[in-house]
Amino acid sequence: MWPKDIEDTARGIVADFTERKLLIATAESCTAGLIAGAITEISGSSSVFDRGFVTYSNEAKREMIGVANATLKAHGAVSRETALEMAQGAIGNSGANISVAVTGIAGPGGGTEEKPVGLVHLAAARTGYETLHREMRYGDIGRSAVRLATVRTALEMLIEISQG
Repeated sequence: MWPKDIEDTARGIVADFTERKLLIATAESCTAGLIAGAITEISGSSSVFDRGFVTYSNEAKREMIGVANATLKAHGAVSRETALEMAQGAIGNSGANISVAVTGIAGPGGGTEEKPVGLVHLAAARTGYETLHREMRYGDIGRSAVRLATVRTALEMLIEISQG
């Protein structure tokens, strides 16, 4: 179902996080649950995966994970600030101690000069640690390719934040 590199990375996360008793929550906009799907494709993932929030709309971001309306108005849904609040909100609204959040423009439409197709903001949070942020500009490589690239980056960020 998944490309081998994504499956291998997810398998490594499940094994490592099980041993270290880390519990994951995801907050996904442009990937709409694909990160959660990649992790839960692995047998044994129930020991490390608490829940996933698919927050495609601004309303869902506000209601489900507490992204501030002021943040959305000032910076927009596709922004560093929103991604950081999504990652923190995923932890705050779950039993997890580690999270990853993504918000972006997968295309083919919806981009602007300031926020082009392929722009994705990702954040990874861990209780007691500084939240990580990445701004990725994958380019107009196609909707599926942007989403898969985002899953890869998100899984890498989970590994990075887990290492402190």
